[in-house]
Amino acid sequence: MSILGWILGRRLANQEQSQRKIGVFEAVPAMGLDGLGSSAYGPEAALTILIPLGAAGLGYIGPVMGAIVGLLAVLYLSYRQTIAAYPSNGGAYIVSRENLGRNASLLAASALMVDYVLNVAVGISAGVGALVSALPSLHAYTLWLCLGILLLVTVVNLRGTLDSGRLFALPTYLFVVSFLTILAIGVWKASLSGGQPSPAIPPPPLQQPTESVSLLLLMHAFASGSRR
Repeated sequence: MSILGWILGRRLANQEQSQRKIGVFEAVPAMGLDGLGSSAYGPEAALTILIPLGAAGLGYIGPVMGAIVGLLAVLYLSYRQTIAAYPSNGGAYIVSRENLGRNASLLAASALMVDYVLNVAVGISAGVGALVSALPSLHAYTLWLCLGILLLVTVVNLRGTLDSGRLFALPTYLFVVSFLTILAIGVWKASLSGGQPSPAIPPPPLQQPTESVSLLLLMHAFASGSRR
């Protein structure tokens, strides 16, 4: 077997489709990783947009996040209906084509392609940004780290959904456990301090407001916080 064949795996026959189906263990890393990753950088992105409001921006982050949670609830209900109506295969392209016609399905497919590219770009840059902030010595290698991770993700996905789900299982479930642990520690410390925990690091001084609250600014914060 050639090196390329070893990296990408062997070619699969059509009759092997039933053997390549994924279960819940592989589905979470393979299909839900983008949504899980968004929880790591979405609130930070929304707060960044609200910086011009100064201290008042902290008061608006709650409603912005509430609107995003509402959007996720709508998506959850929509996915349940789609799965019930199309149990074998029901992506945006198929649903749009059967209910709205060919042009609508092509629009949905184009939107998905743009969304995938944006998701990869934002996810990788946010992850590398967090890594560089923890290890400032890597700042000079930011671009190469992004390109290396992009190459790794590309190769893993070319091996198929089943293999990619298994390979990404460990970091995905480690992220989920770490995320839940951080939330639990935060709730525990907040309960011990009566709702006012002391910061581990002195917070930087809040900037003076440079912009007034506007619908466009709140919509920008919502879009930045909900991108995935």
